[in-house]
Amino acid sequence: MANFVRVAAASEVQPGQGTVVEAGGRQIALFNLGGTFYAIDNACLHLGGPLGEGYLEGENVICPWHGWTYSVTTGLCPINPNMSVKTYPVKVEGPEIHLGL
Repeated sequence: MANFVRVAAASEVQPGQGTVVEAGGRQIALFNLGGTFYAIDNACLHLGGPLGEGYLEGENVICPWHGWTYSVTTGLCPINPNMSVKTYPVKVEGPEIHLGL
């Protein structure tokens, strides 16, 4: 069972935006898609670009360094489904966002 830790207030991540949070010594990219929150590893598999600073197009984040794309809901790279970043369970409790580690 995942250990959930508080990482942010829901108001800190506006719909259509992402941010980088730290939990359990890891940097994690947190996204708000229309009020539903998703979390994936922050490092792009290409050269480690910061996915939390990327651009959202639908449910995909585009790495700001070289344009690699990942689904924030599944972690899969739509161009190469054999590649994926880790996803984390997210719970919103009142105004707080918690990630499962």
